[in-house]
Amino acid sequence: MRTGRDEPAEGGSRGGIAAIGVVGGVVGGLIGGGGGVLFVAGLDRFTAMSRARVHGTSTIANIGICVAGSAAYALGGGAVDLRVGTGMLVGGTLGGLIGPRLLARASDRLLRVLLIVILVLTAAKFSVDALGLPLLTHALVPSGLLADLWFVVPATLVVGIVIGAWSGAMGLGGGLLAVPAMVLLFGVELHVAAGTSLLMFIPNSIVGSWVHIRQGTASARWGWLLGLTSAPGVVAGALLGLALDTVVLGLVFATFALLMAVRETLALLRRPATARAR
Repeated sequence: MRTGRDEPAEGGSRGGIAAIGVVGGVVGGLIGGGGGVLFVAGLDRFTAMSRARVHGTSTIANIGICVAGSAAYALGGGAVDLRVGTGMLVGGTLGGLIGPRLLARASDRLLRVLLIVILVLTAAKFSVDALGLPLLTHALVPSGLLADLWFVVPATLVVGIVIGAWSGAMGLGGGLLAVPAMVLLFGVELHVAAGTSLLMFIPNSIVGSWVHIRQGTASARWGWLLGLTSAPGVVAGALLGLALDTVVLGLVFATFALLMAVRETLALLRRPATARAR
């Protein structure tokens, strides 16, 4: 039986959500995930679902981005870093079980604030890199430790759990955290990090979707619509990302993150005024 929360807030919302799916797919393929930010914005605009349910529905849609994006990167000659990615994949899957349960206890305001913080930090990191400033030009983890599997495996597992829990809760695909983490902590090249991120979040998005649906914090109806319509866009985005220079791709990543941070900040500031008006 359909509930009122699943129904569109206004006519024509199916077309609007489908359009968001295509655009979100392009973004997700281009930056290795992160199209969920647009999915969340679209669902917030075109449906009457709660914020928690919006994030859960976006998690379902991310399955399409991760599967189609991984295939596109493979066909386009992209590479993945299994040395770093394997531990993050396993950790991300475990985190996908934890995240949705944490989301069920979080407030809408807290979810927006966490998202804004992540977006601003991400924009700052890639802007600094693109401008060539002498800050954080090398991996934070020393090369000697990166050569030691006894360090790399548990370290990437822990990082994967944290990012996987955040992704499973927020439904943002994880690329906004996973890509900067791989570049900043482990020195992975940006294009390789994007492809690795897409592969890493296939099991995370599947597990997270299953938990969200079971606990009622997702709409399978809207999630699958977004996921299916994102597939063509994510292929185009992945191939475009592989063709772009690393500096240009970094600027694209930073600009997108900053624009989304501004949008979420404005939405957060408008919310008290809207509540008072009501």
